[in-house]
Amino acid sequence: MTLRGPGNGGQQRVEWRSPAAPGYHFLVLGQSLRTLMVFLRALRAPRIGLLDESEVGFRVLPGDLDVNVHMNNGRYLALMDLGRFDLLIRGGLFGPAVRLRWRPLLGSAIVRYRRSLRPFQRFQLRSRLICWDDRWFVFEQRFESRGQLYAVALARGLFRDRTGNLPPAQVLAAAGITQPSPPPPDYVTRWFEADAAASAAITDRTGVR
Repeated sequence: MTLRGPGNGGQQRVEWRSPAAPGYHFLVLGQSLRTLMVFLRALRAPRIGLLDESEVGFRVLPGDLDVNVHMNNGRYLALMDLGRFDLLIRGGLFGPAVRLRWRPLLGSAIVRYRRSLRPFQRFQLRSRLICWDDRWFVFEQRFESRGQLYAVALARGLFRDRTGNLPPAQVLAAAGITQPSPPPPDYVTRWFEADAAASAAITDRTGVR
C-alpha cells in the first residue's frame, strides 16, 4: 500500500499494489523450463505422421498443486499447450509456421477430469490431431498414468498471420502435406454445435461480443 500526497480537493490518494504471490516466479520458471525441455526433446525425437500420436512425459511438481494438494485444473490446459507444441514440431508444421511468422492460437477446449494427479506423480500426455475443416484443427489430448485415464480433452486451434486466420489447407500445403481431413467423429460435431449454441446464448444474454 502506498500513500500519495494531496490530490484534487486536498485528499490523500491511497494506492494498493498486490504483491506477487510467493510461488509466482517459481510457476513461471517451471513452465518456461518445461517448454524448453519439450522443444529440445521434440527436435531430437523421430518425426511422426500428421495423424500419429505424440507422447510427452511429465511429473507433478509442487508449483502445479492447488489447495487440494493435487494438480490444479488450470495446469492441465498449460500442459496441453506443450503437448500440441510437441505434436506440431514432430509432425512438420512448426518449421513452416516459424518461417512464415504464423502464430498458433487456441480457440476453445473442453476438459473432462476423471482422477486427481498427486504430488510427484509421473504421467503421460498423449496428443493427436483428429480432423480439420476450413478453419480449425481439432485435437484430442489425454492425461494417463499407470494405465489409467486421469483427464481427456478436446481442443481446437488455428494459425494466424498479420492478415488474419489461415485455412488449415494452406498451413498443411506449406509443410508439403496434401492429404484430406478424416471425417469428423460425431462427438466432435456435437461439441462444435454445443459450443456455438452456448456462445450465442451468452452473447444474447449479455449483449457483449
